[in-house]
Amino acid sequence: MTSLLHKLGLSKNVAFQDVFSIDEPELLAFVPRPAYALLLVFPVSKTYEKFRSEEDAGKEEYTGKGEGEEVLWFKQTIGNACGLIGVLHAVSNGPAKNHIEPNTELSKLLSEAIPLEPAKRADLLSTSNAIETAHQAAAVTGDTAAPSADESVDLHFVCFVKSQEGRLWELDGRRKGPLMRGTLSMDDDVLSEAALQLGVRAFLKREADAGGGELRFSLIVLGPSLD
Repeated sequence: MTSLLHKLGLSKNVAFQDVFSIDEPELLAFVPRPAYALLLVFPVSKTYEKFRSEEDAGKEEYTGKGEGEEVLWFKQTIGNACGLIGVLHAVSNGPAKNHIEPNTELSKLLSEAIPLEPAKRADLLSTSNAIETAHQAAAVTGDTAAPSADESVDLHFVCFVKSQEGRLWELDGRRKGPLMRGTLSMDDDVLSEAALQLGVRAFLKREADAGGGELRFSLIVLGPSLD
């Protein structure tokens, strides 16, 4: 994932790292800080789908565009690309976007995407050679063959970022738009306890309260490189 983004234009000073625990300070201490973005990866459950449907029911479709947007959000229309959309959300928001090298595939894609409304952004992604290359490259670097666009896949990616205004946003291309989850202090990053309470821990509590059995999830953070 990291090497692919470096090829597209992300600075080598930034990288993705696995988060092995959010409950054990000794393990959390190994994660480079500040954390620019946090990806939550989980199998889609009935509890999540019910929550998503109910929360979205009262919302209008997001139509934001332009430099005035607090966050850059991409609607997912490409099949089985939630991981790619999640990664794109991570690098194009918060402090991470300042680590995109100029005149690269990634910088060109974002400059083209920013002025567009969500539907046209989705069209841009579906016709982007850089995104197609990234999607295919991600497919062949895994341990198993990549699923086709119309194959059912139950893993989902949700991205949490902190905006310049200090708010925590949940970015998910399957939703109606970006979701503001709360306000963080100046010193809080997306892996701070305050951010976890507003995002990841809220998700885990819903799943646990529903009694869905063992909670399976992974966390990936975007932050300073270890190299």
